[in-house]
Amino acid sequence: MEKGKRLIAVVGPTASGKTALAVQLAKKYDGEVVSADSMQIYTGMDIASAKPTEAEKEGIPHHLMDFLDPCESFSVSDYVKLAARAIDDILNRGRQPIICGGSGLYVRSLINNISFADEEKNEQLRQELNDRYDEEGGEVMLRELETFDPETAQRLHPSDKKRIVRAIEIYRSTGINMTEHIQRSRLVPSPYEVTAIGLTFADRQKLYERINTRVDRMLENGLVEEARDFYADKKGHTASAAIGYKELRLYLEGRISLEAAVEKLKMETRRFAKRQMTWFRADEYIHWIEVDCCEDVLAEAERIIQDGGKPWINPHGSEKE
Repeated sequence: MEKGKRLIAVVGPTASGKTALAVQLAKKYDGEVVSADSMQIYTGMDIASAKPTEAEKEGIPHHLMDFLDPCESFSVSDYVKLAARAIDDILNRGRQPIICGGSGLYVRSLINNISFADEEKNEQLRQELNDRYDEEGGEVMLRELETFDPETAQRLHPSDKKRIVRAIEIYRSTGINMTEHIQRSRLVPSPYEVTAIGLTFADRQKLYERINTRVDRMLENGLVEEARDFYADKKGHTASAAIGYKELRLYLEGRISLEAAVEKLKMETRRFAKRQMTWFRADEYIHWIEVDCCEDVLAEAERIIQDGGKPWINPHGSEKE
């Protein structure tokens, strides 16, 4: 049987150390990083999306980062296509692709070869649903989604406007819900063999402390000013929902104090991290490293890649030697 395209993936919640590990693995295995972050794709949102600085990249090329205007729409299908193209380019140059990010839907859709056809887009319906969301709120829309796609509804948060609207749009356009679309898409074999490494914490409070520290550092680096500039330009709906901007908007509009906005930002980021962990825990092929219990995370990641028992796993279930 022909071997698939080998990938290394580094996943996990925000502030867990994914970028640093991906960079070190790229240096070890002559690799390049392909971002799997739904907000780092946008230009100008450097601080809010925690894009790595040039110093943090340590000379390692990073793909699918900082290339799209926040006013532009971008789907999971778009990501899969661009990521596949970047992976092929990296492999053709004899280097190792390393997927890195916390957007679980991006990662899962890429390595499982999940995509949606262009004919499933209905711009008029999407606009109607967007307007309804703005008027009625996410809780109402999520309850509607639950009536015909409870599995998708269960994993979405009421604030996830884009994916709630998309899931309803797909069902209303095709008569088939998102869950069924994904199941059908998985009938097409994935071209990839993946070693997926997940970063987590045995003591979740330590992760939350890292999140709080990151938020403080983002504020010191100018997050408030970046958010003010962003809203002055009236950017697109998807990007404006980014954690870090929507919480500060209340402060920028004079509705709450900066202290209250910062506390809300920290709380929402912690909640986001919990949702990320719930998502990734459902993927059984991920090899988890507890960062707070591991003396050398890089060495443990190398062990998993080199001789971790069954390091190369095809997402469809077949093990590769």
